[in-house]
Amino acid sequence: MVKATNKKQETFHVSGEKLLEKVKEVIREGNVRRIIIKDKTGKTLVEFPLTFGVVGAVLAPVLAAIGAIAALVTECSITVEREE
Repeated sequence: MVKATNKKQETFHVSGEKLLEKVKEVIREGNVRRIIIKDKTGKTLVEFPLTFGVVGAVLAPVLAAIGAIAALVTECSITVEREE
């Protein structure tokens, strides 16, 4: 039996300096399945699949990569895919 899932997407527009802060906030809210970061032209810079219960050391490399991206972009958007 295949379980049907409802996916909901939200997009946030942030400055590069607020990128890491917003991603951490979204992850704390929970139910995040995927985070996609795009530049101001809409080009995908990076996409991170997340699984339930991702914490601590497993999340550290993802946050480090997001911090590096934040240093390079002035404006970007974060698309968050959640399961309902």
